[in-house]
Amino acid sequence: MRLLFSVWVFLLFSSASVCWCQETASPEGLRREAALPNRHRFVVEDIIKYCKPQKGFWVDLGAGRGQLTIPLVEAAENPVVMLDPDEPAMVAGLRIAREQGLEDRLFAVVGVAESLPFPDNSVDLLVSRGSIFFWDDPVKGLQEVYRVLRPGAPAYIGGGAGSGFPQEATDELIRMRVEQLEGSDAARWRRFVDLRCPKQMDQWAAEAGLPQYTVMGQGAISAGDPRVGQGVWLLFHKQQKK
Repeated sequence: MRLLFSVWVFLLFSSASVCWCQETASPEGLRREAALPNRHRFVVEDIIKYCKPQKGFWVDLGAGRGQLTIPLVEAAENPVVMLDPDEPAMVAGLRIAREQGLEDRLFAVVGVAESLPFPDNSVDLLVSRGSIFFWDDPVKGLQEVYRVLRPGAPAYIGGGAGSGFPQEATDELIRMRVEQLEGSDAARWRRFVDLRCPKQMDQWAAEAGLPQYTVMGQGAISAGDPRVGQGVWLLFHKQQKK
C-alpha cells in the first residue's frame, strides 16, 4: 500500500506544467565526470551540517532520478518528496527506492520551481542540487521556495561536489572542466561556468528579495571555499514571524 501511495501522489500532480529551462543543456563533457566518485552523499553531509533540518516535510527540487534524494532519505531517515518536470526520471527514482526498501519514504510530484504545488509555510527543508541553472526564471523560483518554507526552515540550493569530496577527485573534476573551456564545446562550457558562480547566485537571491542569505563556494571550477569545496551554494532560512 505504501508504494501505491507513492505512485498515487506522483500521478495526482502529473497534470502540472513540465516546462523547464534548457538554455544550458549539459555539455557533452559532463559524461566523463561520471567516472569520478559519486558526489551526492558528500552534498548530503553538507546539507545536514549547514541546514540542521527538523524532521517533517522535506522536498528535493529538480530531483531527477533521486540521485540526491535517496542518499538524503538514507542518511536522515526522513521522508522526502522529489519534484521535477521529468516524469520518467522520477519513475526510475521510485523504482530504485523500492529496490532499496525505501518506498515508504520517497514520493514524487511533477512540477516546476516557478509554481511549487505546496501551501505557504509548509516545507521543513528544501534542497536542490544542479537544477536552478535550468529554471525558466530563477528569481521567481527562489521566491516560490521562500513562500513554501515554514518560518525558520532552511533551503540549500546550488551545485557542487560537497566539502568532503576527495581532494584528488576534486582536482581531476576541475582539471577536466578547465580543459573543456578550450575545447570544441567551449562556448557552452563557458556559459555553464558563468552561471555557476557566486556573483550569479547573489544576483538571483537579491532580485528575489530574500531578506537574508549566504552564498558559499567559488564556482564550477574552484574549490577555494573549504565550507563546500567545489561548487557554489545558496543557503537561507525563512524569517521567523515576530
